[in-house]
Amino acid sequence: MKTLNDELLDYLCSEDPEEIDRGIRDIIRGLGLSILAIGLGLERIKREKLFLKLNYRNITAYIEGLSKSTGSDRGNIFSWLKIGETYLKYQEELELIGFTDDNGPTKLPYLERALALGPKDEVFDKLKTMSLRDFKAFARSTKAESPEDIPFWELRGNILYIEGHRAIILNRNLGLRNTDMLRSAICLACRALEKNGYVVAVHLRSRKEARRFRAAAKRVRARIQRT
Repeated sequence: MKTLNDELLDYLCSEDPEEIDRGIRDIIRGLGLSILAIGLGLERIKREKLFLKLNYRNITAYIEGLSKSTGSDRGNIFSWLKIGETYLKYQEELELIGFTDDNGPTKLPYLERALALGPKDEVFDKLKTMSLRDFKAFARSTKAESPEDIPFWELRGNILYIEGHRAIILNRNLGLRNTDMLRSAICLACRALEKNGYVVAVHLRSRKEARRFRAAAKRVRARIQRT
């Protein structure tokens, strides 16, 4: 039985990003695949931003490079990362129940949703004893929000949700002016979509032109809608 004390996970203690990266690749290519070990390695690469020392601009670029060089599916690698993140978040509880690779770490991405059902002890017991299929079904049995509870669109910080689904993420490095302009355009488009309307884009050269155009456009729109 594999545990977090095995040599399989020794590379996680390294201070050398290249050694951690090499450990992840060795496990992926190895015959005894430890998904939990890979997930924990990926989690550390992301949390400590070690991808920068490996010459990748972000964790997504690192995962894409890892996918190409190892032949592993990109979606699987992101799932392994989620497994590592979930394990670290609930490590104390998971160690108490003796959770290991043998108990099916692919169930971990469904843990938080299952915990919404409670009680906590029962959820962790099911996590360890249920099959992946049964635990997924258990986690998905949580009462979902009714359609009436979900707004048509919602902008939370820099992330736009449409009918509860993540639709657009605004990069925080775009700068205040660019972000404000994109945010305004997105909100305008969403309001139009919500009312089954249309948006016409007009490029103007300055704020002064925009103020004058807006006033004139309101008058034109009112006249058109009266006819």
